[in-house]
Amino acid sequence: MKPPPTAASHTTARRRPAWAGRNYTLLTGAAVVTNLGSHGALIASAFAVLEAGGSGGDVGLVAAARTLPLVLFLLIGGALADRLPRHRVMVAANALNCVSQAAFAALVLTGHPRLWQMMLLTALCGTGQAFFNPAAEGMLLSSVSGEHANRAFALFRMAMNGAGIGGAALGGAMIAAIGPGWVLAVDAAAFAVAGALRAFLDVGHVADRAAGGGLLADLREGWVEFRTRPWLWSIVLQFSVVVAVVGAAEAVYGPLVARDRLGGPAPWGLALAFFGIGTIAGAVLMMVWKPRRLLLVGTLCVFPLALPSAGLAVPLPVWALCTVMFVSGTAIEVFGVNWMTTMHQEIPEEKFSRVSAYDWFGSVSMLPLATAVAGPVESAFGRTTALWGCAALVVLGTSAVLFVPDVRRLTRKPAPPKAASVPAAAPGAPGAVDRAAGAPGPAVSTGVSRG
Repeated sequence: MKPPPTAASHTTARRRPAWAGRNYTLLTGAAVVTNLGSHGALIASAFAVLEAGGSGGDVGLVAAARTLPLVLFLLIGGALADRLPRHRVMVAANALNCVSQAAFAALVLTGHPRLWQMMLLTALCGTGQAFFNPAAEGMLLSSVSGEHANRAFALFRMAMNGAGIGGAALGGAMIAAIGPGWVLAVDAAAFAVAGALRAFLDVGHVADRAAGGGLLADLREGWVEFRTRPWLWSIVLQFSVVVAVVGAAEAVYGPLVARDRLGGPAPWGLALAFFGIGTIAGAVLMMVWKPRRLLLVGTLCVFPLALPSAGLAVPLPVWALCTVMFVSGTAIEVFGVNWMTTMHQEIPEEKFSRVSAYDWFGSVSMLPLATAVAGPVESAFGRTTALWGCAALVVLGTSAVLFVPDVRRLTRKPAPPKAASVPAAAPGAPGAVDRAAGAPGPAVSTGVSRG
């Protein structure tokens, strides 16, 4: 017999929506903590290289070292996340990130780190992200009910991106005041706290997955799901270009423009914070707006991602750069919620992590190359020309996707009607909302968030 609800349970229910169970609360808290640390650390790593005497090309090499293992291990991470308990994969990845960032911080604080050391430790951080991202997105998509999916995605992303605002602004100010090493140390501590929170997740409601034909068979199944959906592979192909050029602009050229023309890391951190404010505005909008043509609306909202690169090329004064960052943040958040809703609607639950891995793999596949060649491209053509080229590629890649019929025509499906005899999902039960992500996005250094 079910015990009667207590006064405490009624109080808890009034504080949060019925679908926001214990797992949702833990995962939201973990994502907030992670983003507070990681957004500042992205700025700190670039300025750590510059303060050690590195050039713009060296900043690009360190950024590429983060993304190369992300590309190499994403597919394996996706297959494992559909086989192992997803929360264990996430905790292990957080532990690796904690150790690598702590070592990076120690190097910066105790002396002059060498380029190869920074690249190695950043590569370890990227490896952890490769295993974390598919598990996190798979856990999210598998535990959101159709009726509340749009609102749940928007609400979680609002909390996550709100933390990014504080992390970017605080990180930029801390770098200017006490140096990048302490910001990296804070990021290591944030990964430790987030991993501890995720260790307490209740996954008893998740059904055991039947043994398959091995890792390669799992990857083949995921590939079939991926390649047979034109809307999916075309947008992933689009983002392979968009993420690469936006990543190069924000990870390499942004800090250089900030150093030379804007006054240092604090204004650049402020601009990134306004991107975060824009994502919150976009999430608030998506709490109430449910566009019928999910991917058409989402794709149109990718065009404003060209604005930050163009703003850096001019370069705009800080207030104007903050404005275009706000607009691009709002727009990409509309895309992000629509993209997650589409994935939740169209992909079978038992294949979420594998399909997500192919999504992430394609999206970040060109990022290591883009960040590695950003310095040489600047030397060959000039920083202004390189930034205008980044903006043009965003516009061209996004325009091409609009020629895919499925992108224009795919529509939101209505939620299935509720049976009167079926009780509402309890916290931790199937249908309750668990959100596992906490990473900035497929491109760790771009601020582009799709998961």
